[in-house]
Amino acid sequence: MDGTTATADPRFAALPARPGKIIAIHLSYASRADQRGRRPQHPSYFFKPSSSVAASGGTIERPAGTELLAFEGEIALVIGRPARRIALADAWDHVAWVTAANDFGLYDLRANDKGSNVRSKGGDGYTPIGPSLLDARGIDPRSLRVRTWLNGAPVQDDTSAGMIFSLEQLVADLSQHFTLEPGDVILTGTPAGSSVAVPGDVVEVEVDVAGGPSTGRLVTTVVQGEVPFDPELGSLPSADDLQRTEAWGSREAAGLPPEWRLGEELRAKLAAAPVAGLSQQLRRRGLNNVHIDGVRPLRPGTKLVGTARTLRFVPNREDLFDSHGGGYNAQKRAFDAVGDGEVIVIEARGETGSGTLGDVLAIRAHARGAAGIVTDGGVRDAAAVAAVGIPVYSSGAHPAVLGRKHVPWDVDVTVACGGTTVQPGDVIVGDDDGVLVIPPALVEEVVDAALAQEDEDAWIAARVAEGHPVDGLFPMNAQWRSRFAAAREDGGSA
Repeated sequence: MDGTTATADPRFAALPARPGKIIAIHLSYASRADQRGRRPQHPSYFFKPSSSVAASGGTIERPAGTELLAFEGEIALVIGRPARRIALADAWDHVAWVTAANDFGLYDLRANDKGSNVRSKGGDGYTPIGPSLLDARGIDPRSLRVRTWLNGAPVQDDTSAGMIFSLEQLVADLSQHFTLEPGDVILTGTPAGSSVAVPGDVVEVEVDVAGGPSTGRLVTTVVQGEVPFDPELGSLPSADDLQRTEAWGSREAAGLPPEWRLGEELRAKLAAAPVAGLSQQLRRRGLNNVHIDGVRPLRPGTKLVGTARTLRFVPNREDLFDSHGGGYNAQKRAFDAVGDGEVIVIEARGETGSGTLGDVLAIRAHARGAAGIVTDGGVRDAAAVAAVGIPVYSSGAHPAVLGRKHVPWDVDVTVACGGTTVQPGDVIVGDDDGVLVIPPALVEEVVDAALAQEDEDAWIAARVAEGHPVDGLFPMNAQWRSRFAAAREDGGSA
């Protein structure tokens, strides 16, 4: 086929017919996975309605009250003959054509869709395809290139050779689950460089074969919508810094300040400082309500140091658990998103009548490099969780599953855990005495003071062990403090 096939509906002018199914993959390019900081072990998918298809040269509306309409240039495969439980080696034979697509998504609705992307990627015009088809026969599926331009500037450029899962694998894998029928479209994922488009922007996508034929540029112009969402009908769009970062591609691109990081030197100091000493220093600075009460380590002797990533549960209500508890819910998103050196802090309202995590999620957090987990609820499979090796602090063990008492509700928000407030990015430190929350702005000052106090307390303890009375020594009077200063200067114990 040389390029386009006319249909009665101009939206489908670049396709042989209106597709029965549009299947898209969540994450498939190594460059995109590296940008997101997570690499899937297996492909995962979602459906887009055929009503979302648009032709080249059209417009896409950014709905009123939203800000994060993101473009994703992609290679689209059009199935030519039925495929059901086909072998990997035969998969490409079932692909008739290749074309360009733009998998637009509205990040303001992404969290509420829990991974299904029904509303965030299913809107009218959210799947431009075309402008022409390339005959898949004779094309090496690893030789395809996808490029995207935003207002004429190149923003995406990658090849199918850079995919984690090959094009043939996607076809064969999907055929294990249902029949791929002629005309079905597979959107094969986007490389790094996807970002936000605003009204007035023009986005162009092109797929070609190195040194060979091209689809031509698929052109879409963004316009501003005027009709707001009705709050009486469903959840409203919302955007937070996590969604802004992922939509724009980075905090810098989103216009956000750099994320505060806990450096290795400061982390080592915190690991050396006892929670009791840190607590004393916080109290001296007027912070008394920074203890996560009622939690204990599953493995005594475990030290916990990291920055908070938060997860909030609300009391179980059956209808809300039906809508928020299944699928890729907030709990699973938190454990999939936790980063190196971060601590998942869970608000469970002190309710210990069910587990708030089990061994599978503990393994996931450990594999992601998390520094630990703190929950003021229960832990299921407690022995198995302890054996994972990641520090876990909880209010106890309980065999029941999450849905007995909780609905996973939100991530990366301010939470209440064990009677104190925890914000994303707060410093979390724990040992056998308990768990503390330290504001990032105070952490260096507090830990240096705590370590200095530890040094002083150790010197006092040595003097007491020598037989000196505590009167005047603990706390030190002027005479003893002078001796302490001299000892520190001399490096001895005078």
